[in-house]
Amino acid sequence: MAATAVAGGVATSLWLTGESVWFALPGRAAEFELPHAAALSDLLEAILAGGSVTVCTQCAARRDIGPEDVIPGIRIAGAAAFVEEALQDEAQALVY
Repeated sequence: MAATAVAGGVATSLWLTGESVWFALPGRAAEFELPHAAALSDLLEAILAGGSVTVCTQCAARRDIGPEDVIPGIRIAGAAAFVEEALQDEAQALVY
């Protein structure tokens, strides 16, 4: 969904939480395969090129993931950053 939004010119911010934070590490998205779906690494690259990707602070901490561990361009941030983004004028949160 996020990659499609970026391709459509929509300002997009993807937040990774829970087990999905592992995909913020180099090479991890390339290891994931889902039949009949685009490669996750390609989708992540597209989102980074036209939007932003954030890893949940607590989710990262629970897995001993730090800023030095994630793909360049991905940030680790918490609830305050999410609320700030969600409350921007004309922002719309879509959880899928």
